[in-house]
Amino acid sequence: MKRKRNIGLWPVRPAGLKPAGSYPADNMFAGHTSRMPRFRRDACATLAILIIGLVSALDVYAQQNPEFAPRAMPVAAGPNDVAHFLAGMPVQETSPLAPLTHNPAWQQHAAFFEEQFAKLNLRQLQKLHAWQETYLPESVQPIPVAFYMFSGPDFLYVDQFLPKASVYVICGKEALGPPPDPLRIGNLSGALGNLENALKSSLNTTYFITKDMKIDLHVQNLNGVLPILYTFIARADKSITNVTLGSLNGGGTFQESARGGIPGVRIQYTDNQSGAAQTVYYFTTDISDGGIKATPGFLKFCQRLGVGSSFLKSSSYLMFENGFNTIRNFILEHSRMIVQDDAGIPLAYIDPSKWNLRFFGVYLGPIELFKQHYQPRLQQLFAQSNPPSLEFGFGYRWNYKEANVIVATRK
Repeated sequence: MKRKRNIGLWPVRPAGLKPAGSYPADNMFAGHTSRMPRFRRDACATLAILIIGLVSALDVYAQQNPEFAPRAMPVAAGPNDVAHFLAGMPVQETSPLAPLTHNPAWQQHAAFFEEQFAKLNLRQLQKLHAWQETYLPESVQPIPVAFYMFSGPDFLYVDQFLPKASVYVICGKEALGPPPDPLRIGNLSGALGNLENALKSSLNTTYFITKDMKIDLHVQNLNGVLPILYTFIARADKSITNVTLGSLNGGGTFQESARGGIPGVRIQYTDNQSGAAQTVYYFTTDISDGGIKATPGFLKFCQRLGVGSSFLKSSSYLMFENGFNTIRNFILEHSRMIVQDDAGIPLAYIDPSKWNLRFFGVYLGPIELFKQHYQPRLQQLFAQSNPPSLEFGFGYRWNYKEANVIVATRK
């Protein structure tokens, strides 16, 4: 597809040229002609006439042949087009990114993501939705807010498990990075390959490998978590309407375009199936007890959103540690429902007089890396309740035969 011509965007005279009569050549010898030999005056006058004639000829040629006229700088693409481009999905024909979709590097990238997301849908998401319809229909009801602590850029799974939240709050230590701009990428093949590598572990298992992601996201030109969030939002059949970078001040107010405080982004989008307007916030912050004490704005921001549902997955068993009491207590106090794997809130902190517990899958204990966090009481409850099996992987147990889901509902 040919790029549209920028007709009418520029004046006829090339930028930087003054109107005839204002050039030094037009009057360069004014006031000095009496001191100059006549033949030099005639030669200079002739040269000035030739220059003016040449400029006029170029102007006429540019009018008749606009493809040779000066072009405007390419217009930046909107965030929804960028999200589709990064996700390997078609963009509008009028998009500034449309010519890039003819690049073999993008076409290979689109084919790779199409294959990967199709496999994910068959292996995980369709089975998750069937389980949800049978065992957790309340999770697809509208809720005011969904909290996903220790999430990193994993918008994919919180959107699948809690699809109708008005607001999502996710967070991690990974930096936002600048808004992705494919028009400024020097090595498109390398940058898109880097994005594929950053997503590979999440698509093939159910979680990000933080160490690998840090390396991947700082190679090439697609830095930070924004490219991943854009990709997941587009692939979830949503249209981004607005992206606002900003930060949280100490009082928990999100300030647009502000620096200092806790950096974050607000992404507003529309669900293409329901037409509902939704918002996801991502903040780069430390939610350990010490981190919250040093920068309390994040928790104050969350408190203002009231009570909703919480989602926890692959959180490194951090809330088993004494250094994460504050965020654990916040989740328990601000949730009507908690959906988690065994790496979330330990059973010992979930008061049975306040919460109903349901179990799904099997409990084999933590993976080897976290074996010290084995819960004997949880093992007993799984054995006693004979829970329904799972057909999708979840958390560190990406093999569905080993996975578990724990649902706590406030009484």
